[in-house]
Amino acid sequence: MENNKQEFLFDKVNYKFLFIGIAVITIGFILMSGGGSDDPKVYSDAIFDFRRIRLAPTTVLIGFGITIYSIFKKINSYRF
Repeated sequence: MENNKQEFLFDKVNYKFLFIGIAVITIGFILMSGGGSDDPKVYSDAIFDFRRIRLAPTTVLIGFGITIYSIFKKINSYRF
């Protein structure tokens, strides 16, 4: 009698890292938003602050790194 148990492609740890990576990417895009002016004729220098130029893109890249790590992370034991 064969065991026809369906197995997932990734392990539970992979999915945890994947969701953490997606959350970090989302936080990075939230940090990137805002800073504009309500009046388009008024110049606002707030779009060039540290949060939007350095912190947010770095956070997004770290999130992508975590997501890529979760995809490439090997499962501890192969079940063939």
